[in-house]
Amino acid sequence: MPRALVVEDDPAVQMALVHALRGLGLVTQAVSTAAAALQGAAATEFDVVVLDLGLPDLDGTVALTMLRSVSNAPVIVATARGDEESVVRSLNAGADDYIVKPFSSKHLAARINALLRRSRPSTRIGAPGDMIDLGELQIDLSRRRATLGDKTLDLSRREFDLLAYLAQRHGCVVSRRELCEAVWDQVSISDDRTIDVHMSWLRRKLGETAAEPRYLHTIRGVGYRLAEPE
Repeated sequence: MPRALVVEDDPAVQMALVHALRGLGLVTQAVSTAAAALQGAAATEFDVVVLDLGLPDLDGTVALTMLRSVSNAPVIVATARGDEESVVRSLNAGADDYIVKPFSSKHLAARINALLRRSRPSTRIGAPGDMIDLGELQIDLSRRRATLGDKTLDLSRREFDLLAYLAQRHGCVVSRRELCEAVWDQVSISDDRTIDVHMSWLRRKLGETAAEPRYLHTIRGVGYRLAEPE
């Protein structure tokens, strides 16, 4: 059975989260501090982590960065902080998703199910041996590795999923809605900045900018297109 780690210091909220996750069939462990979360993640292989940012011993964003060093589990930040800076900082620190309190158990369940579908091997993009070549850019779908020239790109799980999906449709315009459904497993994302931030990171790692694209082109009002440089 999938295992979940809840990191939340408010007893009432923690209890509600544990109840919701166990209702989904997840074996759930709950802790109240960043230190306990890091210890638990180092000792147990979790399938998903639900992390609050307002922890008593350490800022949640710092805890997230440290958590990434001991665990590859997808992380959903569940917090009352809804400002843009907190969203961007959390995504930049390695969060896979971001949800603002208050939220319903159904909403949380949908987000977790989406992450579990994306992270399980049975749902990985591509089949063994699949390789896409776009000039100097090579994407190995089965090994989940991308290289640009002789450099291996250091991509997060979500960044690789975005790149792989666009690469499999190279030359075609992919709408934002399609990316929401295919990469985030959602009909829509409440905050469009999520896609923009991930695209910005992906561009940076490809060595380009939105103003001077080489591979990743923005089609204003529609979506994105990945293409081999002319």
